[in-house]
Amino acid sequence: MIKKFSIDNSEIACWINPGDLGVYPQSLVFIHGSGSDHTCWAHQYSKLHKQFNIVAVDLPGHGSSTGTGENDVDQYCFWIKKLLDILRLKNPVLIGHSLGAAMAMKYALRYPQDIAGIVPVGGGIKMPVNPDLLAGLKINPALAIEMICKFSLAKANRPILFDPLKESMSKANVDVLYGDLSACDKLDLTNDLGKINMRAQIICGMEDKMTPVDFSRRIVAGINGAKLCLIEGAGHMVMLEKPAEFNRALSEFASSLS
Repeated sequence: MIKKFSIDNSEIACWINPGDLGVYPQSLVFIHGSGSDHTCWAHQYSKLHKQFNIVAVDLPGHGSSTGTGENDVDQYCFWIKKLLDILRLKNPVLIGHSLGAAMAMKYALRYPQDIAGIVPVGGGIKMPVNPDLLAGLKINPALAIEMICKFSLAKANRPILFDPLKESMSKANVDVLYGDLSACDKLDLTNDLGKINMRAQIICGMEDKMTPVDFSRRIVAGINGAKLCLIEGAGHMVMLEKPAEFNRALSEFASSLS
C-alpha cells in the first residue's frame, strides 16, 4: 500500500507493507534510481513483504512524492535520514539502484548507526554520465530517455521490458531526471569507500552497460568484507530483468543480518 509522510513541507510517498509494517525482525528500504520511482521494485516488494518490513520510497519530485528533486547525493541522503527517523524500522538494510546505490553508500558513511547493511545495485565509486546524454535531455528529452532505456536492459530482455520501462521513465520530470544524473556524475567515493564499516552485498547484472561489472568489483574491493553477486542475463535494471535471482541474493543477505 502507498502511504505518504510529511517531511519539510513535502509529501514523500512510499510503498509499505499492507497492514503489518514493523512486525518482522528485518527491514528493507528500497531506493530507486534516476528518474524512476518505487514501482521499479515491484517484483521485490510483491514477493518479500511477508518476510520483511518493506519501504520503497519515491524520492522528492518522483512518482507520487511532491518536491523538486535534488542534484546532489548528499542532499538526497538527508531525505532518507528524515524518513528513517520517522519510521524507526528494525535493522534496516538500504537497497539502492544506480543513484540509489550511491545514496546507500553515502548513507553508510554519514549515518552508519542507523542501518544494518547496504545493497548497492548497479552502482560505482564514480558514476560518470555521458555529457551528450545530459545535453540531450535539454534538447530532445524523448530521444535521451529512449537511449537510457535501451542501454539499461540486456539485449535479450528489451523485447519485453523496453516499452514498459520507457513508459515509466517518460513520466519523469525532465528537470528532476537531469538533476539525478548530475548527482551521479558528481559522485566520487574514491577517498571514502574504505571508511564504510558494515555488511554490504553488491549486485550487478553481467550485461550492465550503464555501470559495468568492473564498477561493482571496485566497490567490493574497497569495502572490507563486501560480497559480490553477478547475475547473468541481466543489464542495469537487474531487479526487473532477473527478479527471482535478485530476490534470492537479497533475501539471503538480509536474513544473515538478523
